[in-house]
Amino acid sequence: MRVAYNDKMTELADILGEMAGLAGAAMERATQSLLQADLALAEQVIGEHDKITELSAVCEEKAFALLALQAPVAGDLRSVVSGIQMVADIDRMGALALHVAKIARRRHPNHVLPEEVNGYFAEMGRIAVSIGGAAKEVLETRDPERAARLREEDEAMDDLHRHLFSVLMDREWKHGVAAAVDITLLGRFYERFADHAVEVGRRVIFLVTGELPNDDGAVTVKRADDLTTYPE
Repeated sequence: MRVAYNDKMTELADILGEMAGLAGAAMERATQSLLQADLALAEQVIGEHDKITELSAVCEEKAFALLALQAPVAGDLRSVVSGIQMVADIDRMGALALHVAKIARRRHPNHVLPEEVNGYFAEMGRIAVSIGGAAKEVLETRDPERAARLREEDEAMDDLHRHLFSVLMDREWKHGVAAAVDITLLGRFYERFADHAVEVGRRVIFLVTGELPNDDGAVTVKRADDLTTYPE
């Protein structure tokens, strides 16, 4: 029974890692479609999104089956519940990449971005892809220290998001309301993508240590299976 449970948990973790990888790849393509007004890349992101949705449904089915059939307790229950929560976060990351691609497609053949904000979105895209890859790594390794460092990359994204607003609020802005709305939405999509990746990291820390990080991201890294009793 225990071997079967461990095998199913490994399957669930593998699918979560695959989902995170797909979400990161989708955001990379969506960013390129945005910067280059590349319709083919935008269509690819949109067309491949169903794969993330399908994997999300598979993960939820496997997790609920574990709850219903295996009756996990203590650390095992923590693993299953964390898995369910991470499914939602990774699914949302994929949806945010989809939103970016849809804006690029809607404005094609025109470029969505005025020249002066291209650099912001190139960097926000780079950070999003990096943090998505890190989330995948964390899911595969369950390394709580690496998971805690996701917050640092998120802070860089937040800084860019704030600076972007200073550009939009400048009196010299001359690109009209429609462009400002697009940029506001896009900035939010990238910011939230990073936020969900950080939340995946938080859940991995909880899974491994039994404790969620503090508001400042600090957590005492101590693996739960090294404890005499689980801190539920």
